[in-house]
Amino acid sequence: MKPSLIVHGGAWNIPDAAIIPCREGCRRALETGWKILSAGGAAIDAVEAAIVVLEEDPVFDAGVGSHLNREGNVQLDAIVMDGATLKAGAVAAVERIRNPIRLARKIMEESEHMMFVGPGAEQFAVEHGIALCAPEELIIDSERNAWRRCLADQHAAQNHHGHADGTVGAVALDASGLLFAGTSTGGTCCKLPGRVGDSPLIGCGCYADAQTGGVSCTGHGEGIMKIVMAKSAIDLLRRAPDPQAAANAAVDLLHIRANTTGGLILLDASGKPAAQFNTPYMAHGYVQPDGSFFVSP
Repeated sequence: MKPSLIVHGGAWNIPDAAIIPCREGCRRALETGWKILSAGGAAIDAVEAAIVVLEEDPVFDAGVGSHLNREGNVQLDAIVMDGATLKAGAVAAVERIRNPIRLARKIMEESEHMMFVGPGAEQFAVEHGIALCAPEELIIDSERNAWRRCLADQHAAQNHHGHADGTVGAVALDASGLLFAGTSTGGTCCKLPGRVGDSPLIGCGCYADAQTGGVSCTGHGEGIMKIVMAKSAIDLLRRAPDPQAAANAAVDLLHIRANTTGGLILLDASGKPAAQFNTPYMAHGYVQPDGSFFVSP
């Protein structure tokens, strides 16, 4: 089977100054994941590696450079899902994990449970060889300044380093036919401590079923949860196997039933990519059939 990869860096009203950094970040994620897949590597490795690149890039709202919550701390969420077994691993509200997608994978592979939160997730990390970081490592000056402005006035895209609302994700199919999807986020600016959005919730921010396809979502988390958007997209794809039509219908459903904004990326079971959003932009990219990269915006 021919491998395939699609990534995203969030859907939002992207400032002009952030367009090139977002495009370059998505391209680096694609390059990293595709290097693995094109050499015969595993989809789970490609998803993890691509998302780590995005988590390490402060232009995106995941890992380093994430939004701060009301108390001025970063709390991170992530999930990864295996389309063959429907097993997932997820973490939520962690403050000392630099790359939460790595911990999500560890949970998927080495725990009977599928989600850990807060201190329990961090304890699981230590017990399974993932080092904790200082919370300050996740905070960048521009987001600290944005947090201060948002507290003093109102939330605005121009306050942030390229992401008023954002999440990152990847979906990969490898040469063996294995399909994985993953999502990682820092959530929303000034969120209440302990708030968890759609991103780490199976069926909401992420879903993978090898018989149908894999999805990673981004946007207004509470709205995405209302329609269980990732699973809704997979169900739509199951009924009518056109990935772009399924992506379009899922985002239409988000608008009609939840009255909010967001987007998603999708690979069907054969690796055909699709992306859709109802925000002004969604940073995303995928590997085309000839091996070249499409990157938007």
